[in-house]
Amino acid sequence: MCGIFGYIGPKNSVKTVLDGLKKLEYRGYDSAGIAGVSDGKIVYCKEVGKISMLEQQLQQKQLHLNAAIAQTRWATHGQVNQVNAHPHFDNAHSLAVVHNGIIENYEILRKQLQDKGVTFVSGTDTEVIAQLVASYYQGDILKAIQKTIPDLKGSFAFALVHKDFPDRILAVAHEAPLVIGIGEDEAFISSDPNAFAFHTRQAIYLSNSEIAIIKADSQEVYNVHDKVNKESIVLETTIEEISKGSYEHYTLKEIYDQPQAIRNALLARFLPEYGTALFEELNFSTVDLLTTQRLLILACGTSWHAGYVGAYMLEDKARIPVQVEISSEFRYKNPIVLPGTFVIAISQSGETADTIAAVREVKAKGARVLALCNVHGSTLSREADSTIYLKAGAEIGVCSTKAFTSQVVVLALFTLLLSRMRHMGKQEGQEFLEALVKLPDQVQMVLDQAKKIEAIANKYAQYDNFFYLGRRYMFPTSLEGALKLKEISYINANGYPAGEMKHGPIALINEKCPTVALCTNKLTFEKLLSNLMEIKARNGRIFAIAEEGQKGLEGIADDIIYVPSTIDELAAIPTTVVTQLFAYYIAKKRGADIDQPRNLAKSVTVE
Repeated sequence: MCGIFGYIGPKNSVKTVLDGLKKLEYRGYDSAGIAGVSDGKIVYCKEVGKISMLEQQLQQKQLHLNAAIAQTRWATHGQVNQVNAHPHFDNAHSLAVVHNGIIENYEILRKQLQDKGVTFVSGTDTEVIAQLVASYYQGDILKAIQKTIPDLKGSFAFALVHKDFPDRILAVAHEAPLVIGIGEDEAFISSDPNAFAFHTRQAIYLSNSEIAIIKADSQEVYNVHDKVNKESIVLETTIEEISKGSYEHYTLKEIYDQPQAIRNALLARFLPEYGTALFEELNFSTVDLLTTQRLLILACGTSWHAGYVGAYMLEDKARIPVQVEISSEFRYKNPIVLPGTFVIAISQSGETADTIAAVREVKAKGARVLALCNVHGSTLSREADSTIYLKAGAEIGVCSTKAFTSQVVVLALFTLLLSRMRHMGKQEGQEFLEALVKLPDQVQMVLDQAKKIEAIANKYAQYDNFFYLGRRYMFPTSLEGALKLKEISYINANGYPAGEMKHGPIALINEKCPTVALCTNKLTFEKLLSNLMEIKARNGRIFAIAEEGQKGLEGIADDIIYVPSTIDELAAIPTTVVTQLFAYYIAKKRGADIDQPRNLAKSVTVE
């Protein structure tokens, strides 16, 4: 991985492709490269580092290409260096390949090709594709690719140019995203259709080992045997002007986007007079939801944390058993999916490979799947039986912020819907809604304390180890808070259920290991105070996040931020905004790359 873009048509292909790559920068990467055909030869340029480095080299080389393919690489196989950067080639340099995903059997294929005299120059799995296609090529590039695909194991998408066919790009997708954009006498390919949405809304999604022959004025799709009739669709996405505005980082802008993102998530999705929620896009019947006996939530990373908060809500209010699973573990469990199981799959991008694989597993076992997703047309949204979109807007920062709070809001609405269909009375539903609609203003009140949070963050920026503690709803919230600090500050931070500290982790508490205490769960507040006293007795510093009006922390915590009071079910949202700002300002103080943290990718399309 991480981002493919290609163009063929009358425009300056190098400039167009570079602009497309820049729209994919949010996915995270460590190198970038471009290739095409010029005067019957494969020409290319690739650089380690930012796209700006590649752009500088291209300005010197002055490449002129009819068609161009390019990729931003996030290293999986082979170190981060220029040799391993994409594109990759066969020994004769007759073709160039850019590739997302992983070829799981690349070592076996590599050895087979080496035994035939093929020389490899990189440490990547991608080079196997280039060498394998070249080994099958006898004048028909389509047939060579059709023979190659069955040899490859894994999930992958790749684009290829060949010196004998300067008028076309070949694109392949197998359980990995790749989309063709169809313009007027021009065509695009991209891992994310938003990257070409400014140019065209007409798109073809590739999948299931499909091969596209893409020319400026025509596009044909094949499988490994025959031609396939593929209809184009019109992208539903709106074109957003993606800009940091006056903010220093996308991440900070997206933290400040949250009041509006929450309003968007709530908009037209509730009925105040009935105290319930309404999802017009939900195509499950009332019977489907009423007969649900068990919920299974599948997600990874931040989305898993949101799902965990949602599980507490659903069990607490709707009284339905809920199982929350990390997709990367669940997919290998040979899971038992009982009749009456309803699955919720959560992914901001809709391209998380492990979650998509887990969804395919449960669908094969007969379960129905609801996706919570932020990206129209994504793989998850197309494979799920129904999708609820977050409507959070584009999230560019690699660490997820507004998507998390939007996920929790949508899960809260879904909880309300199920609860009102069962035993929750109208008045209780109206009270739940009243708390929900207050959230945007309450989050703004937290953001208004940013200067104070920054001052506290600067005091703690020197430490290299943190605990985040909470109980009940605050336990998954502590996991999310710790993850934000890890992602953008490179600090070791562990989220933990406060009651479990004395079962081992308290041995790590000292004056050099601060604790961020999430105290906004009313039901367990007194118990949490006792846990904090244990930390204080061991000289541990404490930064507490509490609700306005809560008493008892003043003599225990070294620093306190108070947030507006809400119901326990929703307290994760204002609390999380504090931990987001805390992580952001620590990262800024330490000079970290906040929008594109090292080693991370926005859309995790490999295992």
